[in-house]
Amino acid sequence: MRIANSEMGTANSELTREQILKGLEPLGTNGDSKLLTHLNSCVHCGLCAESCLFYLATKDPRLTPARKVDLVASIYKRYHTFSGKYLPGLVGARNLDTATADEMVDLLFGSCTGCGRCTMHCSIGVDISYLVSVGRKMLSNMDLVPSTLQSTVKAAIDTGNNMAIPTADFVDTVKWMEEEMADEVGNPEASIPIDQPGKRILYTLNPREPKFYPLSISAMAKIFYMAGESWTLSTRMYDVTNYAFFSGNREEAGLIANRLWKEMEHLQCESLVLGECGHGTRAFRWESPNYLDRGVPFPVMSSVECIANYIREGKIRLDPEKITEKVTIHDPCNLVRNGGVIGAQRFILEQFVPDFIEMIPSGADNHCCGGGGGMLSMSEYNERRIGAGAIKAEQIRKTGAKIVVTPCHNCVDQLIQLNAAYKLDVKIQTMAEIVAEALII
Repeated sequence: MRIANSEMGTANSELTREQILKGLEPLGTNGDSKLLTHLNSCVHCGLCAESCLFYLATKDPRLTPARKVDLVASIYKRYHTFSGKYLPGLVGARNLDTATADEMVDLLFGSCTGCGRCTMHCSIGVDISYLVSVGRKMLSNMDLVPSTLQSTVKAAIDTGNNMAIPTADFVDTVKWMEEEMADEVGNPEASIPIDQPGKRILYTLNPREPKFYPLSISAMAKIFYMAGESWTLSTRMYDVTNYAFFSGNREEAGLIANRLWKEMEHLQCESLVLGECGHGTRAFRWESPNYLDRGVPFPVMSSVECIANYIREGKIRLDPEKITEKVTIHDPCNLVRNGGVIGAQRFILEQFVPDFIEMIPSGADNHCCGGGGGMLSMSEYNERRIGAGAIKAEQIRKTGAKIVVTPCHNCVDQLIQLNAAYKLDVKIQTMAEIVAEALII
């Protein structure tokens, strides 16, 4: 594509010509009807604003989803439409220059989790999350991903997990949890298998578990033990997360996904069970075929669905008198709204929780907690993230629940911080943790 120097921004722009050309590549539609349709369809009705936790928490019109759509669309107009090239001020077309790029970073990374609630509520069906992802791809091409987020991606690529946990430390933590689990089930021979080929299931973890929440590992191991499951962890690739899904770099996302794929082949396991991580489940189960241009040849499910199957098949039993406090559930956006895994977690809780209450709204319409989209890794947006979490905190408070369960460790981390910031006085648990508590040994 030929671009006149005047279209590259001001002479003192800090962006190089090469950066701008790379940034514009995702907008080179080449007949991409989806991109063209969604770039040109927003009617500014305002419904998306009332769906967005950042707008609801601040009432700042700059943070509305429509503003993010307009930002990406304005750049498209500038370089791909006649009116945008010759009458840019008339149609709101903008140069891709330093000021525009800075605003893109702030709005597309710093005030959006990609939760998709705005897309679901759009009156004409504009896929706002998709357009935000296109904008993030543009920024990734220009090497403008926030350094805090990119460092998380780099850690995963360089070390095999996003927290750069050394293999020896990981093994030590697993062995420590193995001892805990063996004591709980009353069998000194009970184990947490590592790197064992030919097992039925390869199980993955969020690195937050060995780093901060090791009891989550023993909780799921306890469930596997009681179900009589044939399973293993891997030291080479156990990380369920894929932060390149958030950064917009499809090549890096594909590299991370391919490692998990290769480990399934290496260990010759039959099925892949993804640990409690909403975006990690989405990135591999539903997005990796797009990254890698091939279908997944083995069964893939979330640990929540796996636990639900154990209950249905009578492989584990749960004590309905164990959990006496009121329980509510937070639905992770990528697992529930974008993945459709809604019923499994409710089926599980209904088996042994006598006092369960839904948030309002719940399920696919539930509010994002504010921790997704890479926000947890971007410390420069901590204040905004916690502020936006006021919407979720109020949801929790209104239920009167004392236990909040969520099948996602990123959500767990955000909810723990909201619990402290808003003085909710609740207990935050993963699904595996609350199930392990109620297991009949």
